Amino acid sequence: MAKGTFGERLKRERELREVTLDEVSKSTRISARFLQALENEDWPKLPGGIFGRGFVRTIARYLGLSEESLLAEYDLARGENAPAAPSKPEERIPSPPKWIPVAAVLVILLLFAGLIFGGVYAWRKIKARRLAKQLHSSAEQFTQPPATSASPLSASTAVLPPHKTPLGLAVFAASATHVRILADGNVVLDANLLAGQNRRFAAADRFEVSASDSSAVLLELNGRMIPPLGTPGSSGKIVLTSKDVRQVSVGVSQP
Repeated sequence: MAKGTFGERLKRERELREVTLDEVSKSTRISARFLQALENEDWPKLPGGIFGRGFVRTIARYLGLSEESLLAEYDLARGENAPAAPSKPEERIPSPPKWIPVAAVLVILLLFAGLIFGGVYAWRKIKARRLAKQLHSSAEQFTQPPATSASPLSASTAVLPPHKTPLGLAVFAASATHVRILADGNVVLDANLLAGQNRRFAAADRFEVSASDSSAVLLELNGRMIPPLGTPGSSGKIVLTSKDVRQVSVGVSQP
């Protein structure tokens, strides 16, 4: 796909519906600078991975376009402009020292000798015990305690502890902003994040996330994209629990 084809089509579809970037931003809650970067195919200004694909899916749904078709064009356009990974230099495996095979043979011989010695010793001990048992069998009396019947718990009455899904939160800063995160009531982050920074956190039950600029923070809970905290340019706060994991899996299709 030639450079500009994806962005030109996105802009053309928007203009055919006579909607501005601000109207799309207000309806989709995606920052206008991200929408403009998509139309200009300015990839360095866009987050990658699930965030970029989530933007394209949301815009396609708003404009009434095929999500999968627009995502395919986005992947093709962005993939052709991605820098090629540098080739790794060939790493030669060094030859092992000559003494290693000799040491391995000695170790095998020692293990074999130890097995033979242990087998002979164990056989002699067993033979001596059998002989002593036969000599005293006529004089010994054995009593066997009555067997107690224990009724095992049936599988139906066993109570299994409830299973809790651990929470994993990924935070991406699209621009510099102050972010505060509490995991299970404990402060795990209270600092300014620079543009392009990524942070990951784990919790058992809940997260509390607040930011001075709602549109500058992108969240991903257990691999699912979370809607922005609020309108662009304003502060916002959100509480995420295991219930949000189930709600997100139903409400947002995975890219």
